[in-house]
Amino acid sequence: MPRYHIEKVLPYSPDQLFKLVGDVDAYPDFVPWIQSMRTWNARVESEGVTVVDAQAGVGFSFLKEKFATRVRRDAGERQIDVQLLSGPFRHLVNRWRFVEAPGGTKIEFDIDFEFKSRLLSGILAANFHHAVDKLMACFEGRARALYAA
Repeated sequence: MPRYHIEKVLPYSPDQLFKLVGDVDAYPDFVPWIQSMRTWNARVESEGVTVVDAQAGVGFSFLKEKFATRVRRDAGERQIDVQLLSGPFRHLVNRWRFVEAPGGTKIEFDIDFEFKSRLLSGILAANFHHAVDKLMACFEGRARALYAA
């Protein structure tokens, strides 16, 4: 199963980055391969912790798919956890953590996934680190657009 971990320090506050990543409805505005996003079942789990279910429509040149996840946003811990509900994955979990650091915030991003299709796994797993790097660049660009002075 492909697993990927990235750490990066960005010059924004943990709360700004937590809000940006937690706003899944906005993803189609700045992540080019997310063509649609539908959210439902938003609820408060406890103080500072919200949960929402989200279905993303993704599209690449050779692939169009939809997958649904449960997004748990814990403002106190500044952590966002995502778990698979349905879609082309056999397994998908990812976690974002936002930790105060000199110069801004250290983002810790972990993703662990496996596609149901071996062919799809073979095609995409080999290039997945490039996709994660590109995804991180999308979030960095969005942070610049929203928070740069």
